[in-house]
Amino acid sequence: MDMKITFPENLRVDAQYGPFNISTNQDGTTPPPFALFLASIGTCAGIYVLSFCKQRGLSTDGMEITQQMDTDPSTRRIKDIRLNIKLPNGFPEKYKKAVIRSADQCAVKQHLISPPQFTIQTVEN
Repeated sequence: MDMKITFPENLRVDAQYGPFNISTNQDGTTPPPFALFLASIGTCAGIYVLSFCKQRGLSTDGMEITQQMDTDPSTRRIKDIRLNIKLPNGFPEKYKKAVIRSADQCAVKQHLISPPQFTIQTVEN
């Protein structure tokens, strides 16, 4: 799996991922890279929750996930992330723990628990 990172103009940095162009910027015109990283956690959990509900024919009307993050003031790094799943009215009690387990399977979260190794190098044109 490859991704190409380009520098089109000013403070913009784009990622080409298959047919998708993901734009980032530090000037406020698009999300900065770290915001996309944080969004990937909640949206990944959301994909698992949505799949869980769809497989069981459960409504997702009114369902949402709120992601809260606490930062360590001394390091300015996130130390705690909480995902709160707001369930729709009438969501079956028997599925409440299971929907949490489905969100817990998020591939982004799993990669944070067992992070990959990074190799950064230069290559010639």
